[in-house]
Amino acid sequence: MNPILIVEDETDITKLVEYQLKQSGFPVASVSDGSSALEQAKKLRPALIILDLMLPDMDGKDICRALKANPLTRKIPILMLTAKTEELDRIVGFELGAEDYVTKPFSPRELVLRVKAILQRKESPTESEKLIQMKGLLIDVEKHHVSVNKKSIRLTHTEFKLLFELASRRGRVYTRETLLNRVWGYTYEGYARTVDTHIRRLREKLGSMGEYIETIRGVGYRFREESEHRY
Repeated sequence: MNPILIVEDETDITKLVEYQLKQSGFPVASVSDGSSALEQAKKLRPALIILDLMLPDMDGKDICRALKANPLTRKIPILMLTAKTEELDRIVGFELGAEDYVTKPFSPRELVLRVKAILQRKESPTESEKLIQMKGLLIDVEKHHVSVNKKSIRLTHTEFKLLFELASRRGRVYTRETLLNRVWGYTYEGYARTVDTHIRRLREKLGSMGEYIETIRGVGYRFREESEHRY
């Protein structure tokens, strides 16, 4: 397994995160500035990057943007670890392509749980259905590919799993808590807005097909049923 890359300029936090990850069996590497992060990401191709947003030489959001713009690093999942607690910062992080967002101070055990959940989401869904096709939407699970009207749509691992979860069970209503558990792999009070942010972003990326993801007021979300072909 490729290492998890920690990008953090506070030595105590770096040591704490390194220890917790190593205890869970993960290989780790660490850097303390943005330029080194970009260099090591290309060199190591880490399984995941834990990224502080407040670094001495670069803003973490700029690092995230650069990683997602580079074909060599765009598929590396990013977990943002930061003292910034405003909802807007969280939303911007998700829109830049981050898989998850943890605020300081944080629980080391929760952080490891988040890391495990992200890495599990990288795996293809285990359901037997490998291709979902309806109207202009095509979801190819084996190729991890989505297209709308034959135009490829670039999704993060989380966005892909969220779309698959909804589209493979069309008509089923999911609560936010259920989606957190099934897609993110955890349920924590206060993180329901994470689902809302990803749904909004997913709708935007799907364009005309975004309207198939319906909000069920007071409950959650569902993917509208429609005639389709399954293979």
